[in-house]
Amino acid sequence: MQLPSHDRYDDLYRDFSWRIPEDFNIGRAVSDDWAARDPERVCLEHFSPDADHLSLTYGELAGSSSMFANALASLGIQRGDRVALLMPQSFETVVVHVAIYKMGAIALPLALLFGVEALEYRLRISGAAAIVTNDFGLDRIRQIRDRLPELRHVISLDDAHDALSFADLIVSHEPFFEGEKTAPDDPALMIFTSGTTGPPKGALHGHRVLPGHIPGMQFAHEGFPKVGDKVWTPSDWAWA
Repeated sequence: MQLPSHDRYDDLYRDFSWRIPEDFNIGRAVSDDWAARDPERVCLEHFSPDADHLSLTYGELAGSSSMFANALASLGIQRGDRVALLMPQSFETVVVHVAIYKMGAIALPLALLFGVEALEYRLRISGAAAIVTNDFGLDRIRQIRDRLPELRHVISLDDAHDALSFADLIVSHEPFFEGEKTAPDDPALMIFTSGTTGPPKGALHGHRVLPGHIPGMQFAHEGFPKVGDKVWTPSDWAWA
């Protein structure tokens, strides 16, 4: 969704209207649709503290997210299930998000800074069926897993004897996934409030949350994105 091309706010306000299709899926919109048009186009770049510069194309994102969607489906994860992400900024985080959306499940991003009690509360209240994390997060999940009967699967980015391997799941499945047909109001994302006036509450967002945020992004950044634009962010993916 793009804002009308106008220099004056009054003209833009007059000509703006919401155009959200009846069939809309975040996962397809940010990966498969772009991959079909330009698979070699770079969608994400990562600069690590050791100066490594890596890039991910739309074709790679579409394929990897489909592989992980197939992996989740093989584990019995279904449409409407909550899948938690306790992950750092990484390509894998994007792949997991997109895979969850494609299959009609619900992404539950959790901050790596959360302590054991905060994680247990959110995982229990949400009824999360699976979680994807790294060694740092897995240390805390081990302390509470016995108290989370609905948490059927723990998937680790790192090697661990008591968790499924993300890498093994990816390579053992096909890079094609027949995504779920979703409507704009079908649930896609659960973000917990900060709990300043009471216990944190899980706010459930439909797939329309993506096109719903785009105009605000464009207003605040002078029409971003234009061809060739890049955006840098240090924000945790669990930050609301």
